[in-house]
Order: sequence, then C-alpha cells, then structure tokens
Amino acid sequence: MPIELIILIASLLVSWLVFNWAVKVMKASIGTAISLAVIVLTMQLLFGIGPNQLFQYVIHLPETLWKMTSGR
Repeated sequence: MPIELIILIASLLVSWLVFNWAVKVMKASIGTAISLAVIVLTMQLLFGIGPNQLFQYVIHLPETLWKMTSGR
C-alpha cells in the first residue's frame, strides 16, 4: 500500500471521529438549552419569577449554601 493511501484512510477516520464527537456535543448542548428554557418559562408562568430574578438567585446560591452549611 502506498503511504498516501494510508494517510488518506487515517485522515478520513480521524475526521469521522471528530464529526461524531461534534454531533454528540451539539445534541447535548441543544438538550440542555431546551431544558433550561422550559425551566425558566415554567418558573415565569407558574410563579411569576422572571429570568433576571432567577439569575440573581443562581449567582447568590453558593453564598447561601455556604451560610447554611457553616451555621451562620
């Protein structure tokens, strides 16, 4: 086998693996984005909590958890 053919096959294999990995990452990202959108929409419709309020709570969550665990 000529070396060019081996390099071609190897490059096609690597390209296929990278493509499959990229597709899996995109599927996971889209699934996560849809889940977050559903959660935010549900919070807004059922409880009247807007995205800004939810974001502020998420920002302060580590501080709140620290206070709860340290007993302060």
